[in-house]
Amino acid sequence: MGNETTNIKRRKRVWPGFRLIDGYITRKFLGTFFFAIALIIIIVVVFDAVEKIDDFIEMKAPLERIIVGYYLNFVPYFINLFCGLFTFIAVIYFTSQMAGRTEITAIQSAGVSFRRLLWPYFISAMVISGVSLYLNLEVIPVANEKRVEFESKYLRKNRRQQFEPNIYRQIEPGTFVYVRNFNGTSNRASFMSIERFEGSRIVESLEAADITYNEKNGHWTAPKYVTHKFVGEDDIFERHEKLDTLINLSKQELGKVENLITTMKIGELNEFITQQKAKGSDMIGIFEVERHKRYSYPASVFILTVIGVSLSARKMRSGTGVNIGIGVILCFTYIMLGRIFEELAKGSQGWLSTFLVWLPNLIFAIIAAYLYRKAPK
Repeated sequence: MGNETTNIKRRKRVWPGFRLIDGYITRKFLGTFFFAIALIIIIVVVFDAVEKIDDFIEMKAPLERIIVGYYLNFVPYFINLFCGLFTFIAVIYFTSQMAGRTEITAIQSAGVSFRRLLWPYFISAMVISGVSLYLNLEVIPVANEKRVEFESKYLRKNRRQQFEPNIYRQIEPGTFVYVRNFNGTSNRASFMSIERFEGSRIVESLEAADITYNEKNGHWTAPKYVTHKFVGEDDIFERHEKLDTLINLSKQELGKVENLITTMKIGELNEFITQQKAKGSDMIGIFEVERHKRYSYPASVFILTVIGVSLSARKMRSGTGVNIGIGVILCFTYIMLGRIFEELAKGSQGWLSTFLVWLPNLIFAIIAAYLYRKAPK
């Protein structure tokens, strides 16, 4: 009698060990996820190739560069982009099937609690989240750099968009640089001005036309330039010959900011943000959004997994379709909120920028906690 009581108590404990049912659920989860991701990647690549084939032919892009230089670097980005969506769909799809075949009921009847049932889901979510995090921090920035390089060379639209026609950057507190029509191939700009402010008042400026950037030493040179010094109501104007100056602005920073930061690994991005803070840049919010979303998306995998299991673990007469429909609506709501709060965060500074990036995760974590409490125990 004592042994039987001990065995019953043991069955009721939640052991974190890996059992046969854990392997079954993990294989189902990861198998469904990777199959769905592979399928959507093939579809996306085919449609993208059809859309861009005219550019590839006109710009004489080599087949090897198209495959290796573009599409192999295109795949990690889309894997990560669809990671949360297909995690959600995979969980709902196979869990609803298990519930429909009363497998979950049988598992719980055997003494496995709903909390213990989540263990293999969390293991699978950890694998997917780890892959997503590694892609975000290390792989995608390198792939983006190679992909942007290919696009700027072989796609007509992107050749014109590599550099903005009017570039305005803060290089240190109170000092701003304006560059017009910079050409990345010749490293020349039609015009540059450097302006220094004290508060809201401009105190001096330098202007030069037909200016050239030297990538080796970082110097900007021009045949002529003019300076203005504003003393009270007076404008002291002077002409000069042969400008040769070193300013705290690299060619890399002249590119589109959104493109620039997506090509940086996490260590490079952290250093860049520190540098831009020292310059007093007004775009810190944009940089912080990029840094925090690299962590927030992988973290969302766990939240979406709990929501998916809680929604689909109950057997429904309407079948898996309703669960999948509800799941897709919730997932697209998460994606939409993520995009909205990202844009709001870019215009914010400090803790508010960080909070807005993580706010969709917080909202859906509350939803996940509610659904978990309502799920069949």
